[in-house]
Amino acid sequence: MADTSDTRTPAQIEADIKRRREVLAETLDEIGVRVHPKTIVGDAKAKVAANIDHTVGRAYVQVNRAVTQARAQFVDENGATRLDRVLPVALAVVGVVGLLALSTRRRKG
Repeated sequence: MADTSDTRTPAQIEADIKRRREVLAETLDEIGVRVHPKTIVGDAKAKVAANIDHTVGRAYVQVNRAVTQARAQFVDENGATRLDRVLPVALAVVGVVGLLALSTRRRKG
């Protein structure tokens, strides 16, 4: 059989009830803030922004890596230009631009 005797005074019981009501009120206020539409929208926006920042950061790292690798193909360890690799690429670019210019002139004329 359970002991149902309470050794607290009525004042202690009232103080306990008052304290529990305050805690419950705080909890309900917190729940109200969490389920408020503005809070939900704000949280969703923050998550989207964080995902975008993460994606942009990863893209930046990938681009930086690609640029570094490409630069390594045309510059030696001392920072000097490797003409043996730059000249063929430059000539190819000039050739492609020249062909595009010729084909544009032929279409107009």
